[in-house]
Amino acid sequence: MKPLVPHELRSFAPVRATMSSDLAPLAEPHESVIRDSHDRCLELGLNPRDHIDYTMETLADFKLAQERCARLQAQALPVMEMLLEQVSGTGNIVCLADDKGTILMSAGHSGSVDFAERVALRPGVSWSEAAKGTNAVGTALVTERDIFVHANEHYIQSNHVLTCSASPIMDHSGGVIGVLDVTGEHYSFHPHTMALVRVAARTIENYWFCDNFSRNLRLHFHFRPELIGTMVEGVIALSADGKILGVNRAGLQLLGTSSAAARIQGVRVVFGMDFGALMDRLRSHSMAPLQMRLPDGRMLYARAQCNDASLGQHFHFGQTRASEARAHATPASPAPEAPAATPSTRAATAARHAPDLNELARGDARLAQVVDQVRRVLDRDIPILILGETGTGKEVLASALHGASQRKDQAFVAVNCASIPETLIESELFGYEEGAFTGAKRRGSAGKLLQAHGGTLFLDEIGDMPLSLQARLLRVLQERKVVPLGGQKAHDVDINLVCATHRNLREMIERGEFREDLYYRINGLAVRLPRLCERTDLRVVCRRLISQLSPQHPLGISEELLAEFEAYAWPGNLRQLHNVLRTACVMAGTDREITRVHLPMDFLEDLSSARGQRQTGQGAQSGQAAGATPTLPLQSAGGDTASLGEVLHELKLSTIRQTLAACNGNVTEAAKRLNISRNTIYRKLKAVGDRPA
Repeated sequence: MKPLVPHELRSFAPVRATMSSDLAPLAEPHESVIRDSHDRCLELGLNPRDHIDYTMETLADFKLAQERCARLQAQALPVMEMLLEQVSGTGNIVCLADDKGTILMSAGHSGSVDFAERVALRPGVSWSEAAKGTNAVGTALVTERDIFVHANEHYIQSNHVLTCSASPIMDHSGGVIGVLDVTGEHYSFHPHTMALVRVAARTIENYWFCDNFSRNLRLHFHFRPELIGTMVEGVIALSADGKILGVNRAGLQLLGTSSAAARIQGVRVVFGMDFGALMDRLRSHSMAPLQMRLPDGRMLYARAQCNDASLGQHFHFGQTRASEARAHATPASPAPEAPAATPSTRAATAARHAPDLNELARGDARLAQVVDQVRRVLDRDIPILILGETGTGKEVLASALHGASQRKDQAFVAVNCASIPETLIESELFGYEEGAFTGAKRRGSAGKLLQAHGGTLFLDEIGDMPLSLQARLLRVLQERKVVPLGGQKAHDVDINLVCATHRNLREMIERGEFREDLYYRINGLAVRLPRLCERTDLRVVCRRLISQLSPQHPLGISEELLAEFEAYAWPGNLRQLHNVLRTACVMAGTDREITRVHLPMDFLEDLSSARGQRQTGQGAQSGQAAGATPTLPLQSAGGDTASLGEVLHELKLSTIRQTLAACNGNVTEAAKRLNISRNTIYRKLKAVGDRPA
């Protein structure tokens, strides 16, 4: 296959036009990037007709790569889970590759996992340009830029079935440390995918940056105060004497400078005031963001944070809850140094940030009953097990329990047992001594159990904890002592335990996947959270979330939209609602009310699809109620008597096929006419072995 010629590249112009509003301007035209990549593949001697290469690195090399990237994996996993939820239903797979293009880990649902195996998107396989030709992962590494590679833009013909969007993950010095990628079959392309991948990659970069400078003073800033604390915020790290140590990528874009220039110019040039004056102003605004005018006249808002206890006391602001716990805790024996919080272990920054338990009980009778039950066992040393689907607010309830307890001034440490690789969870939870394994930090790590000493430990998704660690956790809970990996001395640990899971632990016990003795140890009181669609307080929840997401700009929400929300199933529960409203608040800008025009496009498609299904169901029910006779006999294609549901299914397929024919095979146009998403058309046709013409 020769490199793509101009007329072939023009077929992707509509795709790029759609994406232009979501992505920053590209350094050079997309066609040039693809053509340059094809030229490199030719120079490498790659054969475009090569079959799929399933070759993996040796086990030893892959383990070394995983050890080298252990920190990156731990910080990327929760973000990958969130990204997977956002692209769910498309059959896409989310992958993380190292700086050489080797897939470290991938995530997807059952069907997409099978697809990943077919196209060699599995851990240990290299997707560098040298190995796989032009592809999003490999080309992103070479160009160090966000890129999508669609269908026949791939150099290897066997990859023409793919559509890929990748974004490089960079450290504070501008070096690439990995690549985040979403890949699916070419017909699942969506113009928002690239933007979602880019935002997720920047989130990982922010985690990496804050962890790298966890012991330094950090300024979190943006031109809009409500965006401080989001993935688009700028973050700048400062030394104790006011030198700029680093700026994250979003911060460089906001300030319009480079990392090297910021370090050379210093605080006075960047912020228009010397370090002492900046500190004085930040101390006087410890609760609210500081408003300051940059030398170019733009207004900036900033808030200071500091994890280090001694540095925080020096500046008199910005310690996190984990830092305060380390500063004031007096364990029976000295513990190894505790690391800064990571995405999988989030400590509450202050008791005031914990949700109010009373607020959670307002509006829904089932939730009020749950709150009443847990309140009765507060401070009684009774472990609580929270059950419920993903996204129903299990961690919110756990945080509220901590805030209402006598331990509210101590640490709240949350550990997601599903988001930490099995190879890392033992050291994350129990800690380790110096030299315990390859890549161990100097002076060791305290682990999350000791970080929670005196406070609350929240073990989320405990049903995903490996069996080998369940026995060790049981011993710690019984003896109230923990021995770090590689250590000999036991450290006392005093914690309030709250666990949560979306799994059926009793069934797991019967299958031998969960220890029965541990189940009874963590199940002092079990409560179940209702799904969002089962709650009666959706309107209250929406208004509360909007006030939290847009504190500086009061926003309402239209009654028509609330009515649609109440009729929607909300498969992602509160997490989905939070993501939808967060985007809507940003898109609303200066508007006073959130309406349909402010919602993400993929969610609008879901709403329209759900409304169409309700109308179809209501039409069928009204027809039956009026004694209407179906226009088709209740028979299947084979002549057997069929149910009304089967007939409706055949009618839907027939309608889709007829509409596609009328639109000359244009799936987008057919989806608009049918008021359903394109993915719904592909899914229904694929289920019966059809493909659009």
